[in-house]
Amino acid sequence: IDSRGESIEKKIAKLDQELSGYREQMAKMRDGPSKNLVKQKALRVLKQKRSYEQQREQLMQQGFNLEQTNFAIQTVKDTKTTVEAMRGGVKEFKKSYRGDDLESFVDQSNEINEIMGRSYGMPDVDESDLEAELDALGAEDIGGQSYLDEALSAPGVPSRVPGADSAPASAPASSDQQLDEFGLPKVPASAK
Repeated sequence: IDSRGESIEKKIAKLDQELSGYREQMAKMRDGPSKNLVKQKALRVLKQKRSYEQQREQLMQQGFNLEQTNFAIQTVKDTKTTVEAMRGGVKEFKKSYRGDDLESFVDQSNEINEIMGRSYGMPDVDESDLEAELDALGAEDIGGQSYLDEALSAPGVPSRVPGADSAPASAPASSDQQLDEFGLPKVPASAK
C-alpha cells in the first residue's frame, strides 16, 4: 500500500507541475480559441489529478483499516492469553484451597479488608480550609525571620590561620623552636 501511495503522490506532483505550466500560458494569452484549447487541457489534467487524489485517500483509508484490524487481532490474542493464565490460576487456587479451607480463607480475607477499610476517627478535611492554612503559612514566612536570614547575616569564614599574625603573649617566639602541623610548639620527646 505504501509503494502504491508513493507512486500516486509522484503522479499528483507531476500533474501539479503541468497545471502550473498551463496557468502561466493562460496568463500570457489573450482570450480566444488558443487560450480555450489550453484551458481544456488544464481542465483535463485537473480531473486526472482529482482522480489520483481520491485513489490516494482510498489507499490511506485501507491502510488505516488494516492497522485497526491488526490491532484488534493482537488485542484478541492478548485477551486469550490472559484468560488462559487466569484459568490456570483458578485451577491452582482450587487445588490449594479445598472446600472449608476456601471458605475460611475468603472469610479471613473479607475480615482483613473490612479492618483495612475502617475510618479511625479522622475528620474530613475541607480543601478550602487547607488552602487558607497554606496561604497563612506563606504570609507568616514572609513576615517573620527565618533560619536562612540568620545564616546569611552570620560572619564569614576566616581567610587566615588563627594566631598566625601574633605569638602568644606569655611565651615569646623563638626561632629555634619547632612547631607541629597545628602551629603549636612541639612537645619534647622527654616529656612524652
